[in-house]
Amino acid sequence: MRLSARSEYGLLALIDLAGADDARPLATRELAEGRGIPSAFLEQLLADLRRAGLVRSTRGPRGGFGLARRPEEITALDIVEALEGSIVPSVCAPDACGREPGCAAASVWGDVSEAVRDALSSFTLARLAEEQVRLDRAPLTCTTRRSE
Repeated sequence: MRLSARSEYGLLALIDLAGADDARPLATRELAEGRGIPSAFLEQLLADLRRAGLVRSTRGPRGGFGLARRPEEITALDIVEALEGSIVPSVCAPDACGREPGCAAASVWGDVSEAVRDALSSFTLARLAEEQVRLDRAPLTCTTRRSE
């Protein structure tokens, strides 16, 4: 199990798609600039998310990307698995380490994988987009302290 920038950037882009004020598609450039994501990298992620059925693309001068399903129906787990693959232990499996009868550590990693899957599936894009709107509207506060 490994989470990378692919998951982080993909989740951020889909939060922005879910929080868009209107139903118009958003251009890759617009999404990339809004989050500081390299545009070429985001294009690759959006292609993978399109193949997974999470986003749809529209061609043309007003084209771009939009969600393929309602934000309430897409979870963080859907996004991570579309970009990273299934969340399963990567080392502690009989085909990886050769211990056919298994080992005691397998139950640890199995429980960890299940906990991660449960946590990611509890976050919908609708929930995350609402939270982003709330955070964007919150007044900015200074968190740095002055030197005395």
